Amino acid sequence: MTLLTVALAVLVGLSLGLLGGGGSILTVPLLVYVAGLPTKEAIATSLLVVGATSAVAAVSHARAGRVQWRTGLLFGAAGMVGAYAGGRLAELVPGPILLVAFALMMLATAVAMLRGRRGTGARGVHDTLPVKRVLLDGVVVGLVTGIVGAGGGFLVVPALTLLGGLSMPVAVGTSLLVIAMKSAAGLAGYLSSVQLDWRLAAMVTLAAIAGSLVGGRLAGRVQPEHLRRGFGWFVLVMAAFILVQEIPEPVWSAMPAAARVGLAAGVAAVVLGLGFVGQRLGRQTAAGAAAADTEAREPRTSERQAREPQPR
Repeated sequence: MTLLTVALAVLVGLSLGLLGGGGSILTVPLLVYVAGLPTKEAIATSLLVVGATSAVAAVSHARAGRVQWRTGLLFGAAGMVGAYAGGRLAELVPGPILLVAFALMMLATAVAMLRGRRGTGARGVHDTLPVKRVLLDGVVVGLVTGIVGAGGGFLVVPALTLLGGLSMPVAVGTSLLVIAMKSAAGLAGYLSSVQLDWRLAAMVTLAAIAGSLVGGRLAGRVQPEHLRRGFGWFVLVMAAFILVQEIPEPVWSAMPAAARVGLAAGVAAVVLGLGFVGQRLGRQTAAGAAAADTEAREPRTSERQAREPQPR
């Protein structure tokens, strides 16, 4: 199972390289259900894997000028405080509850991916950075990351675009810096109560980094819209699987077979319904953006026609 875990870890890195996120969403279920690690050890290992992979990926973005250091370091420092506190608080929460919370985070991530990211236009960095808001949001996002080991890119990128006024490419690059910082602090919080299998962690981390490098090279050759939607539906299926798996054994054993099937089908129906809602919202957002773009172009076309000499 170790070899299978390492092989699948390449897919974790591939998703980070192609999508700029989604690493922990795949790593925790991989380590729990394939490698057989306890929940808290899996979350701690996931923080190590995602943090190291994000740090490597952030280097290439920094070389291309897609990292806003002041905003990233400020947000990341606040996130480290929240992540460390979340890692310490996690030792008080039972493993099954952590997995259910993780599955709920997966649902939010999948819906966000199916909905798509809203464009930020060509805005640059604000003249005055809202430091208090950046610090508050950083602590909250870090707390979520520290407790459940997820909530990295899909929470950080919107916060950076809204608070820091960063364009999407710069927000993605800066978010990798933030994720690396938060993951390191969250891991430090977990290590106070969790022992890692460092050999397995190192193997999975190296495999994920290799996958991220391959994903970075493939990013320009794969249609990102189709990839994002496919990944979103995959995450929804994984979330439904985890929610069904974490139904308490006494409750599951006491139910007749027909009730078990009905419960599993109900969970799947709710999860898939959320997916269709997210996809519909994404289409509405895309249609609205296209309409706004058309309206913005029409005045420029009219002005150009007015300046052109009219035939006599």
